[in-house]
Amino acid sequence: MAREAIVNALSEALSRAKAAGDLPEDVDLSIELQVPRDSRHGDMATSLPLVLANEVGGSARGIAEKLVAHLDIPKGIVAKSEVAGPGFINFTLAPEYLRGVVRRIVEEPEQYARTNAGGGKSILLEFVSANPTGPVAVVQGRAAALGDSLAKLFERTGWRVAREYYVNDATNSTQVQRFAETLEARYLQQFGREATVPEDGYQGDYVVEMAEELVRAEGDRYLHMSREERLSALYDYSLKKIVDGQQRDMRAFGVGFDQWVFESALYAADEVEAAIETLKEKGHTYEKEGALWLKATELGDDQDQVLIRSDGRPSYLAGDIAYHRNKFERGFDRLIDIFGPDHHGHVRRVKAGVQAVGYDPARFEIFIHQWVRLFQGSEMVRMSKRAGDIVPLSSLLEDVGTDAARFFFLMQSMESHLDFDLELAKKRANENPVYYVQYAHARISSILREAEERRIAVPSVASVNLDLLEHPDEFSLIRKLAELPGEVVEAAARCEPHRMTRYAREVAAAFHVFYTNCRVLSDDDAQLTATRLTLVQATQTVLRIVLDTIGISAPEKM
Repeated sequence: MAREAIVNALSEALSRAKAAGDLPEDVDLSIELQVPRDSRHGDMATSLPLVLANEVGGSARGIAEKLVAHLDIPKGIVAKSEVAGPGFINFTLAPEYLRGVVRRIVEEPEQYARTNAGGGKSILLEFVSANPTGPVAVVQGRAAALGDSLAKLFERTGWRVAREYYVNDATNSTQVQRFAETLEARYLQQFGREATVPEDGYQGDYVVEMAEELVRAEGDRYLHMSREERLSALYDYSLKKIVDGQQRDMRAFGVGFDQWVFESALYAADEVEAAIETLKEKGHTYEKEGALWLKATELGDDQDQVLIRSDGRPSYLAGDIAYHRNKFERGFDRLIDIFGPDHHGHVRRVKAGVQAVGYDPARFEIFIHQWVRLFQGSEMVRMSKRAGDIVPLSSLLEDVGTDAARFFFLMQSMESHLDFDLELAKKRANENPVYYVQYAHARISSILREAEERRIAVPSVASVNLDLLEHPDEFSLIRKLAELPGEVVEAAARCEPHRMTRYAREVAAAFHVFYTNCRVLSDDDAQLTATRLTLVQATQTVLRIVLDTIGISAPEKM
């Protein structure tokens, strides 16, 4: 792969420059390559000289010239390496290398853009984990798209991946109890009884619908129970009903989990108690005002945290520490959590807890995804679970479809707020990004069908003269196809699945330009037709890989 060859060559050039006295011996920097926005600046570039100049002083351009003098890139990969601007090194890929990319994609489509960067190590991703008091909402749908796509990226880069959904049904039991009280009121109202939803209860229509389902299934059975018995039964019923619905929502969204872990099971297995005892033994706790506290400030948090309240109830943090201890004890090499936008304050305390029970916090990463705002035209759709204005993910999928929802959720980095344009997501036009990308794939399928109808056989790549690929728009498309392995590696390493939607749009754009300016099926030139059909095949493979990585279908027709 060109990216690896250039990085290795730069690393060796750096070593030779040190040996020659051109750079200090103690310089040790990671080497990064970027794809320039302007193709006139080459196919890849590095700002390494600028970083070196900042570290050791001197002219960045002078350092760049010294590195280029020591560069030795294997023949046939780079046509030109040159110093540019204040201290960049730009690389232009050789035509023979680019043509070889087409061959490699067509010969081994299942292996293209697969690496072993993870080395077979195990990684556990926990994401979504919505409270068990309502359906999966739109903002949690974003977490589902992010987590699932990130898992696919890790799988492509050599990690053994497990996906997990955490149901906090123990320390969140107060809210589940409040939900049961709300359901009780709605149930009693079905029989004309006077009943009021608790002031801090749940006002959403989904609770009314659940009460109606309960009447159809059970009739008036709950009327004849004592209130204590009724609330206990409704607690169990509502918890199961909500979780069943969340599982159904995830399946409809194309997201699967290897495990659904219930917090209550950790308590039943005494794992929370064991984690607390470990914290005590390691000297990370103290008692104050009848409560047990974690010395979180000694571990990077801005304040100490309650583990056991003065009334004996464990805090949410106690269960979380036990849960992450459980994850590490299952043997995972690395943990990643994706938290919702209202969990910023929880990050440092969980990492402090992980460190306190004896695990390296560097093996544990937490990402916060930001809010989703839905727009219908210029009007924002407001969401509030308690007020009853919640927009369930299932409603969004009914409105715009799974493909559009997933693509739009992934168009921005998870750290950015996302404005979701419902009208745009439903348009069958090129301005709709998911339509634009899928249409490129469908157009390729149409070309291949037309070739079959005209009895033009798609040749084996071994029989094709790839030297006929020389049009600027052919090379622009191939350059974009050549970027996929590097994009996958970077997206996984940086935990940035949104890079794949941007890349998909760029491939689609390059293909549409190629298709407009380079006739594929020609009756006059059978060799060129065969060669361009091979390039079309390679493009289809790349689009399928990208669409699969972000969990979107690759339609044959549109």
